[in-house]
Amino acid sequence: MSSTVDVSIPTTSVSATPKPFTAYHVFLRLPLRTFTLQKRYSDFVTLHSQLRSQTGVPPPATLPHKSWFTSSTSSPALTEQRRKDLETYLQTLNSIEDDRWRNTPAWRSFLNLPSTISSRSSEASNLRGGLPGAGGSPPAADPVVWLDLYHGLKGQLHDARLQITMRDQATAAQAQHECSAQAKKHLVKAGTITIQLEQGLQRLGAESWGREKQLGDGELRRRKDLVENGKREREGLENLLNAMVAKSSLDATISSARDKEKLVGGDVPAKKHHGGGGRVLGKETDQTRALDNLGVLQLQQQMMQEQDEDVNILAQAVAKQRQLGMDIQQELAVQNDMLKMLDEDVDRVQGKMDVAKKRIGKIS
Repeated sequence: MSSTVDVSIPTTSVSATPKPFTAYHVFLRLPLRTFTLQKRYSDFVTLHSQLRSQTGVPPPATLPHKSWFTSSTSSPALTEQRRKDLETYLQTLNSIEDDRWRNTPAWRSFLNLPSTISSRSSEASNLRGGLPGAGGSPPAADPVVWLDLYHGLKGQLHDARLQITMRDQATAAQAQHECSAQAKKHLVKAGTITIQLEQGLQRLGAESWGREKQLGDGELRRRKDLVENGKREREGLENLLNAMVAKSSLDATISSARDKEKLVGGDVPAKKHHGGGGRVLGKETDQTRALDNLGVLQLQQQMMQEQDEDVNILAQAVAKQRQLGMDIQQELAVQNDMLKMLDEDVDRVQGKMDVAKKRIGKIS
């Protein structure tokens, strides 16, 4: 299984402080960002001790021994060997199946990871599946975790689109059914993640006692637009999948009708012309010419459903326009009240100026 956090120590440096020490550059690659931390050897010793005390079990990796006679700042060979050993130490903890050491506060604090991000792909799958994070806390309660969760949403939509494409290219009915089931599964997960993203934005944009909002208004609007785009993309894929399923059902009905005609014999077309149980229609179209009564009924129901959906969309647009008109009316009423108040203030000031002019005339 792959890890969602890649850890390495590619380089080192020597500090310019009065008492120089070797700094090891810990490079981390997360799904949406990368950053570098500078750690001393003593920081690794403290991490090792905290991991043992918090889990009650020594870590499965060993630290390189401390050199009492040679300093790493004066020995490039010792620095390089210690860098490799420390890199192996972190990568062993990051890749081992047992995640008890990675779930400790000491590990997350050492790597500056959010409290709900883990290094294993099982936790990453939970994020993509819209499941709660560690400890039952909401997975989108942190700005960085929210971005990782949104990345999971895009992954689910990509997988759903891929399955729909595979279904369109498949020729066997069983393969089409399997692709449809997988696409539906990814779309359901995408819907769950969308709900959690919206709830996370509410938490990130809310102010509580003693804590300010974690995101500014502009960033909140940008992330809301991302969620809305994801919702529209999911709805479009779901409508496309439903249309493909309906088309397959219609094709199966047509094929069944043709097979039935072949089994009955050549007198079936004659019955249709003589009204012996066939359809009697006014004007045929390319869509209805090859259909029997059941096929025409299903086609009509499908067309009525599409018309109902179009009417619903139109009703929503009209409702938005109506609400916008009401808002404009309210704003105009407020502006009219303000203009009336301004006229009253102008009249009052004009009256005072007239009185002042009369007094000035009497004095002069």
